[in-house]
Amino acid sequence: MTVTIGRRELLAALGGAAAWPLAARAQQPAMPAIGVLIGPSRNTVAEALVAFHRGLNEAGYVEGQNVVIEYRFADGQSDRLPALAADLVNRGIAVLFAGANAAALAAKAATTTIPVVFAIGADPVQLGLVTSLNRPGGNITGIAFFANQLEAKRLGLLHELVPKATTIGVLIEANNPGGETQLRDVQEAAPRLGVQLVVLRANVESDFAPVFATLVQQRAEALLVCSSPFFHSWREQLVALAARHAVPAIYEWRDFPVIGGLASYGTSLTDAFRQAGVYAGRILNGTKPADLPSVQTIKFEFVINLRTAKALGVKISDNLLSLADEVIE
Repeated sequence: MTVTIGRRELLAALGGAAAWPLAARAQQPAMPAIGVLIGPSRNTVAEALVAFHRGLNEAGYVEGQNVVIEYRFADGQSDRLPALAADLVNRGIAVLFAGANAAALAAKAATTTIPVVFAIGADPVQLGLVTSLNRPGGNITGIAFFANQLEAKRLGLLHELVPKATTIGVLIEANNPGGETQLRDVQEAAPRLGVQLVVLRANVESDFAPVFATLVQQRAEALLVCSSPFFHSWREQLVALAARHAVPAIYEWRDFPVIGGLASYGTSLTDAFRQAGVYAGRILNGTKPADLPSVQTIKFEFVINLRTAKALGVKISDNLLSLADEVIE
């Protein structure tokens, strides 16, 4: 039997066939979105963000293929973080990643339901983010990279770098939630080293010039720049001022000696961000934050810039050279 189909019916059939793929695509679920909330600027954490993506890849996620990422950077201005966190939450993200102490606190304040993964320098229990490391509880977990807990160690290394220094400046970000812990730790360590401290605070870039003027006025012979996303964002200015005033200084991340700072001691930021990426991927795969223990990174880096040491007239002992993980010549 032959079936005859008219022109109108043929066009209708072809139109319906063309619509099927469109309808199928419309029914496909949207890709999950991760919100990334960072305290420093994008350039400051560029390598760390590459490591975050590497962690996501390990968990089976690639940006643009099966996950969308929304980025927000506070550029070292902590007061911007609550609004940025609220904006990400309002966009219906599936996971919120917070890099830096203040960013994690802003994320916690912004949501009690969306899973939050942090990478911070402070103790997450002391900061009030989790109830315990093994059992975080609630919607938050992540990676602690010991930045705030290493100030006494950095002070000791600085004293070894400049053993004749009897007065040492300590620069703290006043808005850093871990600032008072940092100060307490170095104040407890100072008597054991036989040094006097000059405590200095900065909140904005315009504070740096007065800070170094005070440093010179107080005849401080070295400077400890405490862990801070704000200081990390302005590292070029801090390193330049230390060079201009011929002040030997130790910092948190290797980024500082790479651009001319004397030395740094800290954990690996890239390693912490990679682990945070793995955690974010695992949560997208269905694991609850409460079932992922908060972990602490154990990879430490001591970096010395020999060119800067020579320019400052600082003689690096063989012992310190043997301890260094990287020497920039």
